[in-house]
Amino acid sequence: MNFAFSEEQEELRRSVRRFLEDKSPSTEVRRLMETTEGFDKAVWDQMANQLGLQSLAIPEEYGGVGFGYVELTVVFEEMGAALLCAPYFATVALAANALLSSGDEAAKKDLLPGIASGETIATLALTEDSGRWDTDGITLAATRKGDDWKLDGHKMFVIDGHNANLVLVAAKTDKGVSLFAVEGGAAGMTTTPLATMDQTRKQARIEFASTPARLVGDEGAAAPVLSRTLDLAAVALAAEQVGGAQRCLDMAVEYAKTRIQFGRPIGSFQAIKHKCADMLLEVESAKSAAYYAGWAAAEDSEELPVVASLAKSYCSEAYFHAAAENIQIHGGIGFTWEHDAHLYFKRAKSSELMLGDPSYHRELLAQRIGI
Repeated sequence: MNFAFSEEQEELRRSVRRFLEDKSPSTEVRRLMETTEGFDKAVWDQMANQLGLQSLAIPEEYGGVGFGYVELTVVFEEMGAALLCAPYFATVALAANALLSSGDEAAKKDLLPGIASGETIATLALTEDSGRWDTDGITLAATRKGDDWKLDGHKMFVIDGHNANLVLVAAKTDKGVSLFAVEGGAAGMTTTPLATMDQTRKQARIEFASTPARLVGDEGAAAPVLSRTLDLAAVALAAEQVGGAQRCLDMAVEYAKTRIQFGRPIGSFQAIKHKCADMLLEVESAKSAAYYAGWAAAEDSEELPVVASLAKSYCSEAYFHAAAENIQIHGGIGFTWEHDAHLYFKRAKSSELMLGDPSYHRELLAQRIGI
């Protein structure tokens, strides 16, 4: 079995990398993270129209181009390296996967083409005040009046919630956890941007007051849909973390080669050598975990729940360690606002907590393998 990327996948990587070097340099990242929206609509449209990134893993019958999760892993890795400021993770990794996993053909035919074309910015509203990433934390209520559904309650930490014109909401009905689609600007829906440590990835609080919603899938049947969606999102996030960790390693090694102290490069000192060697080992191991998880997602393998949690827990810690060591190797300049090291450190920390921290995923992994 060959787990190497094909030439076509490597060409996709090169194309995305060139695009991001042009559209997402650190100067642009810093500009966008100071804005409320946090992304450039023109770049978002180019991603859809020129590269087809939003449609990459959506089947052709729903307006996509029908590639698999391995290609998506490549794209997320490059986006993580560039700290791309865009609602891509929310739209593709969360919302699109939720729709594809829902089994609701009518909803998929209605909603996925807009995501594929880039016209729809979508997200998944799951977490509430508890910050839990499982269905046990859901208290938002959905009530039925005739053929209509209404939502009452609120969601917290919704990724790009204030940018989305389609919000998929996990809510409780009399039959259990269900999934609903709410159009942006719907009556009774209020979105409030949140102040976050990682300014490169925006979050929002969304309040619902008798907000009209459309049931997606069967009532009370959303728990397995959300579980699969979160596993697929964890694989995408692990790929992002690998890209960021590799960039931190590259920055640290380059600085160690050029920074002179006591008449020699600091990379010649044993302490710096050990730091870089440890980072390299962790980054390469993280790549193995993320790539295998990407393969499992692409093949719809029964291993997906296990390897998704494994990849998320390991890649989270590898990225955070690489980001922290990058600052240490840079020394005093690494702590300054002017240097990019802190941008990766903050993204590493927010990504570590998103979808559940490493301890949560190790516990989930233990449960899934029957320990």
